[in-house]
Amino acid sequence: MISFRPTEEEQAFREMAKNFAVETIRSVARDCEDNRAVNEDIVKQIEELGFGALELPESWGGLELPLITQVQILQSLSYGDLGVVQGLPGAGDAASLIRLVPDHPNLQAYKQAGQNGTWPDVAFIDATNIDDPWLATLQIKRDGDGYIVDGTSQPVRLAKNAQYVAIAAVDSEGESVVFWLDNNGWTVQDGDYRLGLLAAGLGRIQFSNVNAGANQIIARGSEAEELITNVQNRIYVLQGAKQVGLMEAVLDYTVEYTANRKAFGQEIAKFQGVSFTVADMAFEMQAANHLVWLAAVTVESQAKDANRNALRAMYRAHRAVRFVTDNGVQMLGGHGFVQEFPAEKWMRDAQAQVALYGRERDYLIRRGEQIMNLAKKEVAR
Repeated sequence: MISFRPTEEEQAFREMAKNFAVETIRSVARDCEDNRAVNEDIVKQIEELGFGALELPESWGGLELPLITQVQILQSLSYGDLGVVQGLPGAGDAASLIRLVPDHPNLQAYKQAGQNGTWPDVAFIDATNIDDPWLATLQIKRDGDGYIVDGTSQPVRLAKNAQYVAIAAVDSEGESVVFWLDNNGWTVQDGDYRLGLLAAGLGRIQFSNVNAGANQIIARGSEAEELITNVQNRIYVLQGAKQVGLMEAVLDYTVEYTANRKAFGQEIAKFQGVSFTVADMAFEMQAANHLVWLAAVTVESQAKDANRNALRAMYRAHRAVRFVTDNGVQMLGGHGFVQEFPAEKWMRDAQAQVALYGRERDYLIRRGEQIMNLAKKEVAR
């Protein structure tokens, strides 16, 4: 039986992160959005608390915390504001790649670059879904022992100031490959590609026949395929946790508002239509939360069903975060659309988050393919 009871250390981390989220992050969220960047004071405080290196290995100066612990911290931080959390500089999603292959020689330059405690930005491009129209213009072609990277990526976070780019892809011959590019052989198409997450440094990375030689390849073939799956599993869990934190913030805000606001002589929360909707929001949030926590445990232990649980958690978190934020704005009426209050920003950030990390349909298709392949194997036996 899996226990989700937090340890004393995890509880202390959660309380510290939650207090910081409410008292500090939320108060500057709108300014960060307006400035299209997380302010330096927040970044400095995050680094001092150690929350900027949760996934990085200890040998790199990181905390190397278990996924289940990271999930609780990220949920608490995102309760303050998802946009700020997604805009925190550093390794970003590439931290999960580093976590799995920390001693790879092609990563050592980046390791040295962060020894002062400030990690350069890394944009992580997941170009493994070759049928996705977002990725149609990014081509990876064999060139002797190396590759030629050409075209434009989908929008990714931290692209605006990225000094390094990590790419997980399938080349033109159908072979998996993972790159780590540090030669700045790219340009960034800056701009607001989404309505939300405006402080996350979003941008498309454009390559013009960039050479990726042996000193920039992390893995290829079956080794790369396994590495990509493991990296994706960790990213799905961590991103799902952030979405749960956002949902919790929306739910608490909605409950407080409907409990204190009156119409026709009674609190809005007492109207059946409102109370039922709020209950549905709570159910969706809790379902996503449980699946994210389950995925965290199975991915960390590299269980057989790790990828299945990670896909299921991300699918449910995507579906739930859109449902909760959309209904939160509706429950607040005109209040929900006013920029002086956080609800409309949370809804925009949720929509951007889902677009950035894949639609629900993508995860359903991948899970369906797994089920069909498993059924074929059973028939073959």
